[in-house]
Amino acid sequence: MGGLLLLAGDLAYMQGTFQQFSDCFDPAWGKFRNRWRPVPGNHEYETSGAAGYLRYFGQAAAPAGRTHYSFRTGDWLVLMLDSNDSTRIGSEQYEFVKSTLLSNGNHCTLAVWHHPLFSSGANGPNVFMRDMWGLLYDGNADVVVSGHDHLYERFGKQDVDGRSDVRGLRQFVAGTGGATLYNFQRQEANSQARHRAYGALRLRLDTHGYAWEFIDVTGATLDAGSDGCH
Repeated sequence: MGGLLLLAGDLAYMQGTFQQFSDCFDPAWGKFRNRWRPVPGNHEYETSGAAGYLRYFGQAAAPAGRTHYSFRTGDWLVLMLDSNDSTRIGSEQYEFVKSTLLSNGNHCTLAVWHHPLFSSGANGPNVFMRDMWGLLYDGNADVVVSGHDHLYERFGKQDVDGRSDVRGLRQFVAGTGGATLYNFQRQEANSQARHRAYGALRLRLDTHGYAWEFIDVTGATLDAGSDGCH
């Protein structure tokens, strides 16, 4: 099966050293090198400057000399962001996204970063992502994919304050790649699906919309659906 691998950080435990990437990540995922699109998580920065991550992923980790970047696939703009770096109003990353959205001729927009703004797990919410969410909301973006909490959760479309909004963004948390799974601590507003299982989120990005499946390690589909772009 083809397609791109969007990697939302915390990819080699515990410190994201080059050796840990070589020993733990590469045996299973190294063969997909030409399909990688990574962003770093907090564990990558447990090695100073995320040096192991940058060395292992090479050009794919910082294609423009920085850990945030964008690309286009089909009718979609995809923003790959570093939530360990500032995304506040006026930051370099905020201004990069603002200018990219202003010049975006694509119909649909997806953003990927590590720390979810909304989560029913132990590691959320991450309120420092509010400014970025608001910017994407104003730019009519559609989907956010994050990790960080070791669980799967899908939210309905919502605004920066977590209120249901047809103009809002739909967020997926998919931190289910292999580290110890977390328990849900509560049920956040607009949380529509929650699973504590190892697996992967598969997205099909179409011309005017998208479809999703969360598939566990047995091959069972635990969550699925589709929606249109703004």
